[in-house]
Amino acid sequence: MSLSPGLRRAVPWKPVGALLAALVFACAGSASAVTAGSFGPTPPHNPYAGPDGTATMHGDTGSSDTTPLAGPGAGTLDSSRAALASACPTVLVGADGYPVALCTPIFGQVPTVHLLDPADGSSLTTLKLTKGSLLGGVYAYIDHQDRLVVADGSRSLLRVGHHKDSDGDWSLTVDRSLSLASAIPADDAVTGLSPDWQGRVWFATGGGVVGTADDTTGTVKTLALPAGERVANSISTAPEGTAVTTTHATYLLTSAADGTPKIVWRKAYDRGTARKPGLLSWGSGSTPTFFGPGSGTEYVAIVDNADASANLKVYRTSDGSDVCSVPVLKAAAGPGSENSPVGIGRSVFVAGTYGYPYPAVPEGAGTSVPASADFAGGLSRVDVRADGTGCSLVWDNALRSAAVPKLSTADGLLHTVVRDPLIPGTKGTSLLDPYRYVQIDPADGKIKRSAQVGVGSLYDSLQMAGTITRDGAYLQGTVTGVLRITAE
Repeated sequence: MSLSPGLRRAVPWKPVGALLAALVFACAGSASAVTAGSFGPTPPHNPYAGPDGTATMHGDTGSSDTTPLAGPGAGTLDSSRAALASACPTVLVGADGYPVALCTPIFGQVPTVHLLDPADGSSLTTLKLTKGSLLGGVYAYIDHQDRLVVADGSRSLLRVGHHKDSDGDWSLTVDRSLSLASAIPADDAVTGLSPDWQGRVWFATGGGVVGTADDTTGTVKTLALPAGERVANSISTAPEGTAVTTTHATYLLTSAADGTPKIVWRKAYDRGTARKPGLLSWGSGSTPTFFGPGSGTEYVAIVDNADASANLKVYRTSDGSDVCSVPVLKAAAGPGSENSPVGIGRSVFVAGTYGYPYPAVPEGAGTSVPASADFAGGLSRVDVRADGTGCSLVWDNALRSAAVPKLSTADGLLHTVVRDPLIPGTKGTSLLDPYRYVQIDPADGKIKRSAQVGVGSLYDSLQMAGTITRDGAYLQGTVTGVLRITAE
């Protein structure tokens, strides 16, 4: 159906969409004040992706969850809501500055692309995609020609462009399409995808098929990972290869000359004895994160699903050898994270999601043990030691991030939305919980600035990722649309 933008001013449900779909370079162990210029390098720019910071759900193809753009600056924080009657896990921006949101309507659940007005976040035009699995069609990216690259429910790889006609009217069109149906079983669907440095599109399916697709030649090559391993999160690409984390292990893959995937290394992790509440699969909730102090990709990080704790696992990209395994989210006493870690230089941030009340989980996710729990939250910073021989927990707190945090190297802050309890001092959640946009100091994990963006389930950001635009607006998907937070 065609949706009205329904923009409404707020007062002052990688999520349904995500179901349907730190970081500082400082001296070892130091938690001193951090400035915008003190971070290490981010992953190198992928020439087949859009601008770093806004091209993928996690900022770049290395999934660093960083951005070179500054968020809302000095002035009174203000927010508005584009009411799209949809969960919008993916909000991306190309070089032309126009945000593109991939949303799933509450009614009908047919994935829909929205082109948003950069000035106010309202929907300019829409395009429906073929409906697929609950996680299918959540992860997408903007390519180097400002097209949204996504796999739809027909198992087709699409490049969706936005165009303005002579009358000034916008339209969204499928500019290129390649069927993947011959390479993907009929009962399977693409979960994550990302371009490599040769222009091929890497993809991974829920059933554990990894492949490459060249939509200029029509060539599709695949590799089946071990039986029983599922992919429940997106994938990441770097010059060294493609990182994929399944419900059992993390892989680095490269390709043969014809594009056929091949495994460089595999590292199993502790997946625990069951899925935990606040996670969407029985295994790691991480899209793997490339980071490092030299090239920006020396390391790969995930969070495991061990029963008694959640552990940040850091591997060397070159050979998969262990750098460290560090318990995180201890202050919150919530051993679980569905979010990709944020990584830059030698530092990593992990946000906890244990107990987050998702309204649904993907088919085959497994029974949660326990069946439910209070939302624990938690945010931890871990630094890799300067000599690369291990890691140190720098700080750990119980902040309840309700979104994937983004680190700005321009303003030196972490940006996210937190979910406050209706009754202060408690850990429970309700349909009347208030939500706040916050800016966090990565040196100590303390909130420097915040503003309430709304009260109640209409504003639930459901652990989806926010995006900062080049004009300093913070766009955050919610279960009913997109929040736009600015400073006036």
